[in-house]
Amino acid sequence: MRTRARFVFGTQVCTSLTEGGGADREWLCSDGTGGYAMGTVAGLRTRRQHGLLVTADRKVALLTLDPVVTLTSGARVELAVHEWASGATAPHGHRLLESFDLTDGVPRWRWRIGGVVVERELAMERGRTGVAVVHRMLAATEPVELSLAALCTWRDAGAARIAGPPPAVEPVADGVVVEHAYRIAGPGWRPDGTWWCGARTRDGSEDLWHAGTFTARLAAGEAMEVCAWAGDPARRPPPATAVVSAARGRARAVVTAAKPADAVDARLALAADAHIVTGPRVVAGYPAAGGDVLAAYEGLFLETGRAAEGRALLRGYPHHTLWYPHAVARHVIRTGDADLAAELLPALAAGLDGDEPDPADGLLCGAAGKPVGENALWVNALGAVARLCELAGADPAGWLARYDVARAGFAKRYPAPDGWLYDVVDAPPPRYPLAGSGPYDDPVLRPLQVLAWSLPYAPLDGTCAEPLDAVGRYLLTPLGLRSLAAHEYGYRGGDRDRGSAWPWLAGAYAGACHAAGRPAAGVLDGLAAHLDEYGLGSVSELVDGEPPHRAGGAPFHALGVAELLRARRLLR
Repeated sequence: MRTRARFVFGTQVCTSLTEGGGADREWLCSDGTGGYAMGTVAGLRTRRQHGLLVTADRKVALLTLDPVVTLTSGARVELAVHEWASGATAPHGHRLLESFDLTDGVPRWRWRIGGVVVERELAMERGRTGVAVVHRMLAATEPVELSLAALCTWRDAGAARIAGPPPAVEPVADGVVVEHAYRIAGPGWRPDGTWWCGARTRDGSEDLWHAGTFTARLAAGEAMEVCAWAGDPARRPPPATAVVSAARGRARAVVTAAKPADAVDARLALAADAHIVTGPRVVAGYPAAGGDVLAAYEGLFLETGRAAEGRALLRGYPHHTLWYPHAVARHVIRTGDADLAAELLPALAAGLDGDEPDPADGLLCGAAGKPVGENALWVNALGAVARLCELAGADPAGWLARYDVARAGFAKRYPAPDGWLYDVVDAPPPRYPLAGSGPYDDPVLRPLQVLAWSLPYAPLDGTCAEPLDAVGRYLLTPLGLRSLAAHEYGYRGGDRDRGSAWPWLAGAYAGACHAAGRPAAGVLDGLAAHLDEYGLGSVSELVDGEPPHRAGGAPFHALGVAELLRARRLLR
C-alpha cells in the first residue's frame, strides 16, 4: 500500500554503533495514555529514558529483555548489546542483526545465527501501560532454547539506579511483580536478583537489576510471548500476539483516516497519533519536551482527521495562552463549528482582556520588553477573536479596533535598519554599553519573527516581506531555522538558544513565504528526508545549527510533526 508507514534497514545500519548508524536511530511505541516503549534500531540503550515499559508519569520499569539462543551444539549466542562504564561493548548481538523493520508502528528485529533466524516484535496495549513482546523462531533445523533476561528497575526517567537493596518483588506463577507497580509474565520463569553494574548511556552510568529469565524451547515456526504491564497485576492483558496484531491494525486505521497525500504524510499521521493521548491531551515530546502544545493543534488534529478529539481538547483546555485563540479559530474556520466559537468566546475574551498592552502602540510589554514572537501572536489572537465573533454572530467591532491598533503598532515598531525585524523592542538596557541607560531595540537576528507573516491574522504581509530574505539567508538550514544567526555574538551551533536549529520553525517559515508571495519550494524537503534519520517517522525537537545538523532534544516532537504536516498541505 503506497501510504503505509514503513521503515526498513539492513546490516549497514543495524550493526553500526557509530554516528548515523543503528544506535542513532530510535523507535517509539506509545500506549495512548502517555506511556511508551522506546529504544534504538541496534538494540543499544543510549538514553536513561529508553525501556520496554515506561509509564505515563515517566517511571521506567522494564528496561530490556536480553535474548540468548542456546544452539543444539550447546553454544550460547547472546543477541543483546550494552555499553559499559569501562568503555567496553558487550555482548555484541547487534552484529548478528539481519534487518530491522518498522511497519505500521510495530518494530521488528531479525537476527541470523547461521541457519537459525530469530525474530522479535513488540507493541503496546492501547489505553493501558502494557507491552507485549513476541519472539519467533523463523528458521532452525532442530528446536533451540531461547532465554530472555529481564532487566528491571523502578525509577524516574531521568534518574539512575545504583546497586543496593534490590527492588521489592512478589513472586507469581509465571513471573514477578516489581515494587507493587508492574508485573512481567512469560514462560519458564527463573528468578535471579543480581545486579549488572556500570551500564552506560549518553546520560551517564547506572546499574541494571536482573530480575530473572524466561525460557522456552522453540522449533521453527513457534513463538514465545512475554508481557509486562503496570497497574493491577491481576488484570492480565490479551496474548502478546493479539496485542501486536491489534496495534498493527489500529495504525493502518489511523493512517487511512488521515487521508494522506503520500507516504511522507502517512508517516507523519502515525507520528502525530503517538502524541494524542487519553483526555484528550497532547504529549509534547518523547521522552520529554516543553512548549505550548496548542501551537501543534492544527497539524495534530485537523490535518489527521481528528477534529472531534480536538474539539474535546479545546473545550477542556485549562490555560490561557496566545496560541489558544489561534487553535480555536483554526478549528472553527476549517470545520464550520460556529457553536464552539460561541461557547468558547467568553473564555477567550476574558483571557485576552487579562493582558494589558502598552496604550502607545497596542503591544504587550513584559519585564524583557516587547518580544517580536509574542507580539505577533498577540496581534493574531486579537484578529482571531474578532473573526470568531463574526462567525458566532457577535459584534466584532471592539476586537477589530484593538487588532488594527496593535497591527499598526507592530508594523511601525519592529522593522530594523539591518533589513530584518527587531527581536525585542523597548527592552531593558543591556549590561554592556550598547544603548545607553534607557530601553533599547535589540537588532539580533532570531527566527520567531517569521510568525509576523505566517499566522492567519499576522501583523505583516507581502508589502513588508524583505526581512524574510534575511531569515532565509542567515537562519535557514535544511532542517529548520537557527535560533541565532551565525554572525551574531555568542553563536554556538550546538546551543539550544544560541545557534541550534528548530525544525518546527521550517513550517512557520514556509507559511510566511507563502503568505508573502515568496518562493518556498524545497524548504521542507530536508525534513521529509529526516524522518528516517533519528526518531523514526518523526521530527526532532532541535538540531545542530551546523552540518551535518545532528539531532538533539526530543527525537519525537509533537510540534515538529504538526508543523511539517500543516506546511506540506499549505504548499501543495
